[in-house]
Amino acid sequence: MDLPDYRKRLRNARKLRSESTDAEKKLWLRLRGRRLESWKFRRQVGMGHYIVDFFCLKAKLIIEVDGGQHDWERAKDDVRTRYLEGLGFRVIRFWNNDVLMNTDGVLEQILIELEH
Repeated sequence: MDLPDYRKRLRNARKLRSESTDAEKKLWLRLRGRRLESWKFRRQVGMGHYIVDFFCLKAKLIIEVDGGQHDWERAKDDVRTRYLEGLGFRVIRFWNNDVLMNTDGVLEQILIELEH
């Protein structure tokens, strides 16, 4: 990867952090600062040529929070997931609505995956 490509990805990650959806903001408030049983998460992290929503290195777990556009971009999401799994990570996805309306349930599912 050349330096301009790296800088472009870094700019994109920063932009995504500043333009987070309400669901991403709500979930980040519960994940940041080791708030979820001391698990360390990062957000909007570059993985190869993708930027993932949330990432726990110790558990090798990626969490994606999807909006309605992902319903018709399922094929792209499948390619992305296979790529990330090829790097050795597990990927779990939640709909924005689930995060907003059932945050505790989403966190319970994340804990199950973290301890898996």
